Amino acid sequence: MANIKQTLDEIMAIDGAQNAALVDSTSGMMMGEAGNLLDMEVAAAGNTEVMRAKLKTMKALGLNDNIEDMLITLGTAYHIIRPLSTQEGIFLYAVLDKSKANLALARRKIADLEKTLVF
Repeated sequence: MANIKQTLDEIMAIDGAQNAALVDSTSGMMMGEAGNLLDMEVAAAGNTEVMRAKLKTMKALGLNDNIEDMLITLGTAYHIIRPLSTQEGIFLYAVLDKSKANLALARRKIADLEKTLVF
C-alpha cells in the first residue's frame, strides 16, 4: 500500500511523466501534486469539469458502467485521468510527454498504482 506522495512519485517515474496529481472531483481541489510543468491548480479544476461532464453524459445515456480512465491526446502530450475504484469522486491525473512515453505501459502502471493507493 502506498500513500499519496509515494503514488505520485511513482507516476513521475514513468517515462515521459511531466506532472501528476490526486484530485477531489467534488471540489476540484488537489490532494497532492508532483512535477512543475503545468499549473496543476488550473489543470485539476478543469479536469474535474471533464470528469463531471462524462459522468453526466453516461447517466443521460443510461449507461450503468464505470470509467476506467480517460485519455486526452494533445499534439505533444497525453493527459490521463483515472478515477479511483475504491474512493468515489477522487481521480489520479497524469501528464506525459508524448514523444517519450509508452502510453500502454503508462496506463497499466497508473492502473496498478491506483489499486495500492491509501489515504
